[in-house]
Amino acid sequence: MSYGLTGSNRKIMGGDFMARSSVRDLTVGSPMKLILGFMLPLLFGMLFQQFYNMVDTIVVGQYLGVNALAGVGSTGSVNFLVLGFVIGLCAGFAIPVAQQFGSKDFEALRKYVGNTIWIAVFFAAVLTTATCLLCTNILQWMNTPEDVFSEAHDYIFVIFMGIPVTFLYNILSGIIRSLGDSRTPVIFLIISSLLNVALDIFMIVVLNSGVSGAGYATVISQLVSGILCLIYIAKRFEILHIKKSDMKPEAYYIGRLCAVGLPMGLQYSITAIGSILLQTAVNGLGSTYVAAVTAGSKVSQFMCCPFDAMGSTMATYGGQNVGAGRVDRVKKGLFSCSLLGVGYAVFALGFVALLGGKAAMLFIKADSGNPEEILELAGQFLMINVSFYVPLAFVNIVRFLIQGMGFSQIAVFAGVFEMAARAFVGLCLVPVLGYIAVCFASPAAWVLADIFLIPAFYGCFGKIRRKIKPEIQYGINGEENTENRSS
Repeated sequence: MSYGLTGSNRKIMGGDFMARSSVRDLTVGSPMKLILGFMLPLLFGMLFQQFYNMVDTIVVGQYLGVNALAGVGSTGSVNFLVLGFVIGLCAGFAIPVAQQFGSKDFEALRKYVGNTIWIAVFFAAVLTTATCLLCTNILQWMNTPEDVFSEAHDYIFVIFMGIPVTFLYNILSGIIRSLGDSRTPVIFLIISSLLNVALDIFMIVVLNSGVSGAGYATVISQLVSGILCLIYIAKRFEILHIKKSDMKPEAYYIGRLCAVGLPMGLQYSITAIGSILLQTAVNGLGSTYVAAVTAGSKVSQFMCCPFDAMGSTMATYGGQNVGAGRVDRVKKGLFSCSLLGVGYAVFALGFVALLGGKAAMLFIKADSGNPEEILELAGQFLMINVSFYVPLAFVNIVRFLIQGMGFSQIAVFAGVFEMAARAFVGLCLVPVLGYIAVCFASPAAWVLADIFLIPAFYGCFGKIRRKIKPEIQYGINGEENTENRSS
């Protein structure tokens, strides 16, 4: 790993490129301003991503009924298991790119990108084949209710077929963000979100394609955003123009990418194992409870977008600053982002306290058999979860910062703690306490993860600080140290 250049070298190697592009160097300037500037476009992108995911659920719930809603909802945890692994893997692949960008080693950066392509093709082929072949078995293992089994299968099979598309978009958008450009992927997501809305209505209402139509709409929309990212990279980022030599598989780069990417992917999947065990317990309570958790979870996922944006921001912020040897800025960034996270958590709690579970009405058909009960259960689920958003803020901020610093293997243990908490609730508490235990499953997971993550960060920070020479940390003759103190 490269640990930084002096200020003069940064100007010589990166000045022209920075002037001619929309990338952002997160190693110089006020951490709060940089984090906000990077995070806000990313947040809008995530809100739109959640928006078109919510549209699937709204259209399904309103036009196809509660059984279809429960069918789609019952696949949520296995969806997270597989696609979460893909998203985590791609996010991990972007970290070495961010670090090389921070150190301005563009040749190594291109080699990382070239080797990422080979790894992505391999994992996309394996995962798509395995999940499509085992789709029915997976739903049976999860104790999916019989009255929603068909809908669940039709939806998740299409999503599994679209795994290569998920790789395409997440790798390309991750690379763009690793260079400090968080705005452009948002534009592409807005386009794909609007397309998804139109396709949802066309597939389900006009073509009467059922829940599989919602799946096709999502996959097609994500494909469009992935292609737009590819075109943008080809036209705007000269340093990403891959030569034949950059595409040559090399053990060092593949090893480094896997060392960072696999733990991040496994972290999502390990967390999802607990979610699957919990979802299995919820499925056993019946389709009414499945629908309530689905509706409440969709609202919560939308409200959690700021935390997701903070996490992705801190991964890039940590990667660039560690790559540049600016370890003194890491704690400053953590403090600034933590203020944002706690502030939003307080706002979200007040918002839900006033709104209650009314937002879940978007997903429930008015003439369903028991809409009032579903709404009441969804509101209870949402209120309990939002009450623990402060621990969730630290889970995202600290975990992704640790990953950006290059310690993905350590951060993965946070997923183990989350898995353990949800598994314990699903296997031991739900059979005894019922639905109320389901409501406290995620909060328990967040608190337990924080108990591990916060001490782990300080351990990782100490290791990085000991590795980087003082003249790189603070600049030769104190030049960068002065700049850091002023920022």
